[in-house]
Amino acid sequence: MIGREFFARSVHEVAPDLIGVTLLFGGVGGRIVEVEAYDHEDPASHGFRGRRTARNASMFGPPGHAYVYRSYGIHWCLNLVCGPEGVAEAALIRALEPMKRLAVQRRRRGVEDVHALCSGPGKLCQALGITAEHDGLPLDRPPFRLAPRDTVPAIVSGPRVGITQATELSWRYAEAGSRFLSRALRATEA
Repeated sequence: MIGREFFARSVHEVAPDLIGVTLLFGGVGGRIVEVEAYDHEDPASHGFRGRRTARNASMFGPPGHAYVYRSYGIHWCLNLVCGPEGVAEAALIRALEPMKRLAVQRRRRGVEDVHALCSGPGKLCQALGITAEHDGLPLDRPPFRLAPRDTVPAIVSGPRVGITQATELSWRYAEAGSRFLSRALRATEA
């Protein structure tokens, strides 16, 4: 089981180390295959310039907790808080390779194709059943469970998705060759 100390590092160290980790929520989930890093100096980050609000408060909390927010008023998104407490850093979980309780994920998403279950941050939150009520919860206690990766997969990095600022930064990390990514990645070795 991955503990909070794993997250007490820079998001730029944690984010690539999350690729291959198994994320379960209430026993439902799979292997993390895609993440994006956001830090406090990043103009695309919710915590840019230390602006703490009711929406992003969990991002400033202790490392090893969930930061869940609604994107475009439609989709829930799961971030894993990193770095020192009080400094807004988090890794957005963009995609999983679904592995556990696929029938539950298919029912929640209303799709059969395994590749469409968790291939985006909103899709994976819907498939796992993650909502605002889970914001701020510790990641080392139920309903969350994070299991270390068995092997270190080949990891590539590239530009983040769906942002308008700091688009030149290669802070999106993915498992090379994964068919479960949210979008194809024009990548370089991470």
